[in-house]
Amino acid sequence: MTSSRPGRDPRRGSGPRAVHEGADLAEALNRAAREARRQSNAVTAGVYLLDERHGDLRLVLAGGSAPSLFTLPGRMGLNMPSASVRAWRSGETTVLIDPNPADPEQEHVLPYPYVALSTPITSGDQRFGVLTVLRPETFGDYSHAERAALEDIGYQLAGDLTRLVKDGVSVRAGSMPVLVPPEDGVDTSGDTPGWGVPSVPGSAGTSMMYPLRRLAELLNRATTIDDVVAAAQYCVMSPLRARALVLASVSEGRLWVLGHSGDSSGIVRNLHGAGVDAHIPAAEALNGRPLFISKNPTANSDPLTASRIRSEAYLPLNGDGQFIDLALADGRHVVGVCCLSFSETQRFPPEERALLGMMAGLLGAAVERVELSAKQREVAQCLQRFLLPSRLPDLPRLSTTARYRPADVNSEVGGDWYDVIKLPGDRAVLVIGDVEGHAMESAAVMGQVRTAVASYATEGHRPAAVVDRTGRLLADLGTDLTATCCVISLDTLDGTAEVALAGHPPPLVWRPDGSTGVLDAPANVPLGVLTADVYQGREHTLESGSVLMLYTNGLIGLHSTDPEACARTLLGSGDGGCAPDLEKLADMIVAEFCAPQQRRDDAALLLALYEGAQGRDESRSASLHIQLRDLRGANKARRFVRDHLDSWGLDGMSDALELVVSEIVTNALIHAGSDVDVRLRAFEDHVRLEVRDSDSNPPLPSPLALAEEENAEAEHGRGMLIVEALAEEWNSSPNGQGKTVSLNLPITP
Repeated sequence: MTSSRPGRDPRRGSGPRAVHEGADLAEALNRAAREARRQSNAVTAGVYLLDERHGDLRLVLAGGSAPSLFTLPGRMGLNMPSASVRAWRSGETTVLIDPNPADPEQEHVLPYPYVALSTPITSGDQRFGVLTVLRPETFGDYSHAERAALEDIGYQLAGDLTRLVKDGVSVRAGSMPVLVPPEDGVDTSGDTPGWGVPSVPGSAGTSMMYPLRRLAELLNRATTIDDVVAAAQYCVMSPLRARALVLASVSEGRLWVLGHSGDSSGIVRNLHGAGVDAHIPAAEALNGRPLFISKNPTANSDPLTASRIRSEAYLPLNGDGQFIDLALADGRHVVGVCCLSFSETQRFPPEERALLGMMAGLLGAAVERVELSAKQREVAQCLQRFLLPSRLPDLPRLSTTARYRPADVNSEVGGDWYDVIKLPGDRAVLVIGDVEGHAMESAAVMGQVRTAVASYATEGHRPAAVVDRTGRLLADLGTDLTATCCVISLDTLDGTAEVALAGHPPPLVWRPDGSTGVLDAPANVPLGVLTADVYQGREHTLESGSVLMLYTNGLIGLHSTDPEACARTLLGSGDGGCAPDLEKLADMIVAEFCAPQQRRDDAALLLALYEGAQGRDESRSASLHIQLRDLRGANKARRFVRDHLDSWGLDGMSDALELVVSEIVTNALIHAGSDVDVRLRAFEDHVRLEVRDSDSNPPLPSPLALAEEENAEAEHGRGMLIVEALAEEWNSSPNGQGKTVSLNLPITP
């Protein structure tokens, strides 16, 4: 059985002979399952065949009554402790009884109150699979005669399958099993070809229920639109042998493609952005009634045109209307539309239409739920972005970069934050902190604490006084939440760094000789905890070229019982003697500790490179802010680069950097949809360019050779190819507020 619709083997064609061969296989399997139920007094029997490609046993045919019929797994790995797998591996009849064993050492493998009996289907060297039956545990164990009878049935089935193989019939599992009801009845699906066993009344309709049930299971676990599309591909597109599938949502009076699969580029082009009043089938289906289109080529049809004629189905996806504004007369709300196209002409009999209607209902509920969750997460992340600093200030003799990663386990925001505050007199304040919890209250408290720390630091208070005053303020806010915090005041002229902690991990330092250490300070108590003790700080002196690392527990808390040692190991992984690139170092740390499946807590990272006094009256650095929708933004960026390079005596680099900055800024203005910040810095041997925007997606070089659907996902700024050609190495770093595109160009003598 080669597909979810038995009798159709795509490798052998779909003509009458293939249908006949598929029917012969289905009949042989059904005879064995029916006889096994009768001989074993069982409620359900299933035939599993080995899927050599995936290395597991897959259910091909099951007969019996619900709900027992649906307790048979669709597939089983060969390491599962089930009766079917044990029979396959041992080559002997196996029984599995008592789903709640008294012996604690016995594995609990049956979640349903049935006793399983399984026998291998083998004939000589041919090993096809297993035949398994279930009956209620109240009936007791199987007798010796029942086991022997099942073995005989399995042996006879193996002989039948061997003969079919000799006749050239492909004996293998399809994508969906055939389901057979326990007894004959009124067959309402006899005119639905391609489903079930043709000679068994009710088999087609029962078989249709399997992909529906699997779709419900998969959609219940779906958390993203990609999950929904994958479930639809497996349970809708594949069983119905559709050529393409497209899911689209309705928003602001238009249709927007959410996901697609198969040969769908044509549908996507016509559908994406189309108005709900457009004269296209997808828009017509938004009135709440599905639309089925079957096209038959005529005798006078052009053969080339006829080969492209197909059937189509457009199914409205209905939800409960929590955030969709397109309502139907009966109170239902349209979430979107599911589009299916077929390479063959389809009749769409009533049973298939009913099946598609039920599937569309499940898809509509899933799409609405996932989109609502995505909107809630987007709101939470937007709030977080506004609470964090929009950009870090440019400071003389001090380079900084930061990263923020939200937790992935829910859509709530956390309380982690970072800040860099520029003070008069060549001083800077570095701050990182963490408010407990993952809720809107945590974010609100974080905003208040961050504002308090910045205000007290700007007033000129020393770090210990800053955390002391902030802690008292938090205690007076009436919240039960506490916060940890680290504040460093740094004199960029002489490298004096004063550190104060409020229950936070101490900052780490990477020294120019390659060694790492900790800037020790009294731990104190978290902010918001009332104490009679005065907060204490400690002073250190940094060498020129030192790197400071401030972080929250969410960054590395899952990796080690000693987070400090773990962070020191990573910070010291570079070679001594050369200051690391902060952007690369930050990316490396985040990549090491912030894999998506590991982020159960939000995490913040702040890195600072103290460059020290370089014997210059003025630091060779400059910055430019370009507003969104500034049509002269690229021209301003080119003039900015040219003027400063000339003033620094580096006019020979102007042409290349002007071209690079023009392309990156243009790309950011078009695709990021935000303000853009440009920073230019000159070192002894190279010039560094940084362009920051609020879009975390990296810019992608988009060669014309990309396939159409891949090209649709890429940013179409071909200028990134120019950047890639001029800069030997460039980097794009997301930082929680967007991204920074940076590159270094060497200064040639």
